[in-house]
Parts: sequence; structure tokens; C-alpha cells
Amino acid sequence: MQMASKIALAKKWKKNLSEMLARQGNAVPDHDTLTGNLTGVLEDYLDQAAIADIYAATLYGAAAHRGQKRQSGEDYILHPIAVARILGTMRMDSKTIIAAILHDVVEDTEITLDQLAGKFGDDIAALVDGVSKVSQLDLESREHAEAASFRKMFMAMAKDIRVIIIKLADRLHNMRTLESLSEDRKRRIARQTLEIYAPIANRLGMRELAQQLEDLCLFNLYPKRYGVFEKEIRSSRQRRMTMVNEVCKTIKEHLDLNGIQADVHGRGINVCTIYREVMQKQITLKDVKDIVAIRVITEKRPHCYQALGAIHQLYKPRPGSFKDYVAIPKINGYQSLHTAIIGPKGLPVAVRVRSQSMHRTAEKGVASHWLYKTETTGEHAPQQLAQKWLDSFLEFQSKSSDSGEFLEQLKVELFPDEVYVFTPKGDIKRLPRGATALDFAYAVHTDMGDHCHSASINRVEVPLHVRLSNGDHVEIKTSRNTRPRPEWLDFAVTSKARASIRHFLNRQKSRESLRLGRKLLRSALSELGYRRVRIPSSDKINLLKHLGLDDWKQLLTDIGFGKRLPKLVAKQLIAESGVRGKYKSNQDPAEPKRSVLTIEGTERLLITYANCCHPIPGDKIIGVTTRGRGLVVHRSRCDNCTGIMRHPDNYFHLNWAETTKGKFQVRIDVECQNQPGVLAALSNIIAEHDSNINRLTVDQKHAIVSNMSFVIEVLNSAHLADIMHQLQTDSSIIKLARN
Repeated sequence: MQMASKIALAKKWKKNLSEMLARQGNAVPDHDTLTGNLTGVLEDYLDQAAIADIYAATLYGAAAHRGQKRQSGEDYILHPIAVARILGTMRMDSKTIIAAILHDVVEDTEITLDQLAGKFGDDIAALVDGVSKVSQLDLESREHAEAASFRKMFMAMAKDIRVIIIKLADRLHNMRTLESLSEDRKRRIARQTLEIYAPIANRLGMRELAQQLEDLCLFNLYPKRYGVFEKEIRSSRQRRMTMVNEVCKTIKEHLDLNGIQADVHGRGINVCTIYREVMQKQITLKDVKDIVAIRVITEKRPHCYQALGAIHQLYKPRPGSFKDYVAIPKINGYQSLHTAIIGPKGLPVAVRVRSQSMHRTAEKGVASHWLYKTETTGEHAPQQLAQKWLDSFLEFQSKSSDSGEFLEQLKVELFPDEVYVFTPKGDIKRLPRGATALDFAYAVHTDMGDHCHSASINRVEVPLHVRLSNGDHVEIKTSRNTRPRPEWLDFAVTSKARASIRHFLNRQKSRESLRLGRKLLRSALSELGYRRVRIPSSDKINLLKHLGLDDWKQLLTDIGFGKRLPKLVAKQLIAESGVRGKYKSNQDPAEPKRSVLTIEGTERLLITYANCCHPIPGDKIIGVTTRGRGLVVHRSRCDNCTGIMRHPDNYFHLNWAETTKGKFQVRIDVECQNQPGVLAALSNIIAEHDSNINRLTVDQKHAIVSNMSFVIEVLNSAHLADIMHQLQTDSSIIKLARN
């Protein structure tokens, strides 16, 4: 389109938007509105019909955000327009631009998704919905709301990758306009961006955008540090650029002589990358080698290796600096040959050699498809890799309903540093840096991970927690008797491994809670005088209908998990049976029947011994069901249970089974004379009685008296009595008591 037509359209946009803002009582910006800039960007690659749709969406968005202001005081509509312009520079399609303009309409105005779909179509409504946050009103805290919003966004990304591209552009503009916010909000937004949004951009290959986000984060988190680093880097870069330009010229001439067409230029590294290197390696800025790097952009892939050979003829490479990301691309599709040469005056210079298509991918990642209209075929295409990663990540995260856990694992997944290891057949497996032999087993197959018991790395047998290094040859040993254990989560790194382990443990825990729930309910029914051996199906159906449940096993599992009180469920069951009198107990209500509950074996996983009173066999105990902790066992005299015992429905009495075995923790408080050797003497007494000290705290009351607190292991109350009796005979003891 001719320049005159562009100017006319820009003026039309500005005039109509300004008139609308004025009618709404808003201040009309006296500067050039962003619509003019947006028009100029869109005219370069979109047709008039698409621009007309975007124009209509702009006016619709301005009307929807009527009267709304940003913290800076400017009209809110200018923010989505700015986001649309960022996407326009990426040459995103018109639907993405429209969704960007409308991305806050559903979240911040009265307009619904259905209305949006009716006006602009289902595709745009789906993009807007994917970008919109989950309402915090439905969740416990802001942290839960943020985690749930990220989970929702990733689900939408799996269906349409444009969701995250819009969100990244939105976050970029927000980061550019933080100056009007409080310092706390600035830091919170910057920290979240640095931990999640910048790594997402990097993970999707959008390195240029990621670097902008990183620098803005550093500026808002540590403005003084940023200022110092930026000034020093700029000064150092200026000093080095003369030498780098000389090297670029020499390389270009040498490549031309060898018939290799290439663009050669120097480029600075962003501030945050250099800052991170300085902080991680504990070095000075003068020690950073890559303040400026040379880019060699060839026409085609084979020319990369030819250019690298020619460069190494000119300048000696630094030993160990060569990395071939062309043959083995990074996990986000990045491809390039990395080397470092010794330049003039012995200064090292980083060199990156890549083809034109590789360069587009390196800079724009998944957005390169729209920017350059490239085909997304091939296993290393950014979109294919991003989709594969998303599908894999969400497949295993779907086994967990915990949004906080999802966000925690997402942070692990977002860092693309990786190692390459080999299977016994010579296949390459790409894993994140820090991955273990256990992660490798799950990467090969879930069944292999579930049953692995050891590994062989480079023909040396090692445990599963050993971390892998580049080039390792790994073989996994399995056994059908091996099952995932909770401690595996301490060293598993990958999303697939952690999700599979949690899934297995949760299923196992559900089975155990089902057995415990059945016992707890039977115990509660017995106390209330329920005499039937089997609960009739009709009674079960009536109770489930009353509780709004469909499955009897689920009810028992909820009791075992502590989500429902067994005594309350028992009373509801008797009430729903319609024959209350039949189940009345002849027992004296003042002496509730005490059920015997075995607290051992597999059920121990669902039972918690209260740390406030440390119950041990021989103590009178009660059980309290607590959400997420199952059955919590307290001593009957526990101070923390005083309030609970006023409400009989909230607890039930327990007896230790005669078969109960094991070691139990108990706390002893000792007041003694502060004299040499007293601690050793007391410790010896405890050891002589086959007990172990798990924790010891000492508080010196004054010069001659000390207070000690021992947490020791005992078999039962008789064992504890023997230990305390022997301690009491020591002449240094002033006072001795069980907590």
C-alpha cells in the first residue's frame, strides 16, 4: 500500500479512537497514540480485510474498557493496543492480534466469552479464555490462584500455542510500564517474570523476547546493580568492538575467498546473562569472555561446517570451547555451532555459526512460523518441539490435581540446560541437567521406571540417585518386585518421573486409606451399637444419596484420608437406615466402647503420631481424623485435645493392639546441675537401656542449672519408666518429667 494510504488509515484510527475516548469522558492523549504505530506495522503484511477486523476489535475493546485506567493514569485500551503492536512486529496472524486487543475484556469487564465468540468467533474467544486468569475468589490464596492460572494457560497452550505468545507480549509490555507501581508489586511481578515467563520464552526458542524480559526483571529487582553492570558492560563493549569489527572483517574476507557466502557481524550479550554468569561463577566482569560475540550467518546448513573450518584456519580455537548444536539441537530447537577463538592481543572471542533458517529460529523460536512463513515440518521445527514438550508435560501432570505442585514442577521443566546420554542400543536420550539414572529409566518407559532397582553407567553399577553427565552410556536393571518409593521424589528431576512416582504412591495410599476407612467406620458403628456383620446395600445407597456421592469405596477412602469423621458417618448411616431403635447400644453412654485398632504394617502410612504429646504403647489414646493427615493419635491427657474432647463426634477412643511393635518417640524434660560430664552421664544411661537419642536441646538457665530436652526412642511405657527411674538416681538431676 502507498504511504499516503497508510497515513490516512492511521489518522482514521486515531481520530475514531480519540473521539470515543472523549465521549467516555477520558482524556485524549496529546501524543501520537499507539494505534498509528500499530497500523504502520500491520500494513506491511496484512490485507485490508484483516486490518478492518482488527480496527473493529479496537473500537469494541475501547468501548468495553470504558472509563478504566491503568495505574499510570492512561486509558486502559492503550495497553492491549501496545501488546498487539508487539505481536505485529512478529507478524502474527490477524486472529492473534484481535485476541491481544481483547485479551482483558472478559477478565476486567462485563462482557462474557459467549458474547465475544458471537461477535468475533470461537477461535478468538478460545485465545482470550486461555490468556485470562482463574478467579482468585474461588481459591484459598493469591498463590493458589496464580498456580491455577498457569495450569489453565498451559492446557490452552497445548491446543493453540498462540495463547502463550499473546501472554508473553502482554507480560513484556507490563514489564516496560512498571514505574507507576509500588516497589513491592514491582519486585513481585519481576520475580515471577524471571522465574516463569522469561524461561517459557526461552524454552519456546523466543530468545530475543526472553532477553528483553530478563533485563527488565534485573532492572526492577536490583536497579542499582543493573545500573552499575549496564554502565560497565557498555564501556567494555565499546572497547572490544574495535577489535571485534576487525575480526569480523577478516573472517568475512577469508570466507569470500573460499566461496562461502555469509553475513558476519558482532553482537552484544544482554545484561542479565552477564550478571547471572558473574554471580554464579563468582567472577568479576573483566573475567567474562562473551560480552560481545560474533555471528556468522550462512545460506545453508552444510556451509556452517565449511565456515567453521575456515575460521579455525584463521584463528586458533580455545580448547574445549566447541559445541555442535546443529547435529544435536537444544531441546527448544536451537541450532548453531559454538566456538571461541583467540583474537588479536590474545583476547578470546565467542563465535556462533548458523544458517539463515537456524538464525530465525534462534531469535524468534515458535514465532518464526508466522514471522517468516516457514513450514513447521521436521523433528527439530520449534513448533513441533514445543507441542511435543507441552503434550508430554501435561500428560503426566494430569495425574495430579494440585496446582501448586504443577507450578513447582513447571519451574524445573523450564530450564533447557540438558545432558545427552545413550541407551544400550546407542539411541540418544535428552534429559535436563541434574537428571539421575532414575529419570533416565522413566524417560525410556514408565514401566521400566516403576520397576528399576539400580543402573549401570559406563559399565559401572551405580545407585539410581547418581546424576548423569554428557555422553554417559546408561543401562537400567529392573525387578518385578521393585516398586516406587517416597524417597525417590528426593532425587527425581523430570516431570515424567515425578508425576509417575506420585501417581503410584497416591494409588497405593488410596488403597490403604480404603482399608483404614473400613475399619474406622466399623469401629464407630460398633460404639453406637450397630450389630449387623454386613451393612445392607439399601442402607449404603440411602447414605450415599444423602451425602451426594456415587461410590461406597470413595466414602470409605475419604474416611481413611481424614476428610470425613467416621462417627458422624456412622450416625448418618443409622439415621438413613430408618430403623434407629434396632441399632441402639445397651452400653452405658458414660463409658463409650473402646475399639481395638491395630496401628502397624501398611496402615502406618496413614497414621500420624502427634508431636505435641508423643503417644507410646501403654498410654491411653484417642484418634482424631484430620484432613490430609488421616488418623492423628494423641494421648488422652494431651493439652491440645481439651477442646476436641468436649465434642464426642470429633474423636474416638483407641486401644493399642497387643501385637503392636516398633520404636516410638517420646520427650523427656530434665532440669539438672550444670557441671562437667553431666550430659555424657545422662546419655550413657539412655544408651544402656537400648534407647537412641533423636534430638537434644540444651538451655543454660544460669551458671549452675541447665534445662535439657531429650527426644528418645522407646518400645512402650514400661521401657520409658525404666529409663526415667535410672535417670532419677543420678545425683545431678534436680527435676525430671515426661512432656
